[in-house]
Amino acid sequence: KRRKAIMRGVTIMLDKSIPYFNVIMKRPAGKPIPNFILPDGYSFVWFTEGNEQQWAEIETSVDEFSNKDEALHYFQNEYLPFVDELKNRLLFIRNAEGNEVGTITGWWNITGERRDLSVHWFAVKKEYQSLGLGKALVSECLNRLLLIEGDKDIFIHTQTWSYKAIGLYLKAGFEIVRKESFAQYKNDYEQAIPLLKKVLYLKTLQQTEHDSLRR
Repeated sequence: KRRKAIMRGVTIMLDKSIPYFNVIMKRPAGKPIPNFILPDGYSFVWFTEGNEQQWAEIETSVDEFSNKDEALHYFQNEYLPFVDELKNRLLFIRNAEGNEVGTITGWWNITGERRDLSVHWFAVKKEYQSLGLGKALVSECLNRLLLIEGDKDIFIHTQTWSYKAIGLYLKAGFEIVRKESFAQYKNDYEQAIPLLKKVLYLKTLQQTEHDSLRR
């Protein structure tokens, strides 16, 4: 299993037909965050106690866990000890029928003595992808992180399998970094970039490479 490598990244339409390489992305402090609006019929709701059930359902639906019980066990161990933080950091999208269909968490990781802001467990149920929900989730999450923490660097660990999500993150102000990393994550920049050039809009990645040379 690769969960230790991808567990805090993003899950939108994984493409496992290409090689897996770790990708580290960063939204630098001071970079504007684009605002994306939810489509009609959808709304944001923040975590309340008991919402771990909905979180587990969403993450299981995108194959991050083999079953809902496994997802719940993970959540209870990793996040429920910080329940007050969750209420301000774990975001859902709710549809017109009152069901949660997407989620994202603005959290942190420890890198040596450094506390890095990061995005965790971003997922949208498969039948609700390509509707603009992901862009809105990311935008709302980042704006909340800035409100709580101030304007600081924000990191994401993802992978080449999630190249569609990487494209979304680039539009949200993130850059693929050449050498930097955070927490325990590996950065496979040199191996990942040639693959990503084949599947993502070339001009976007050329700008990312230019930015990375400065870091």
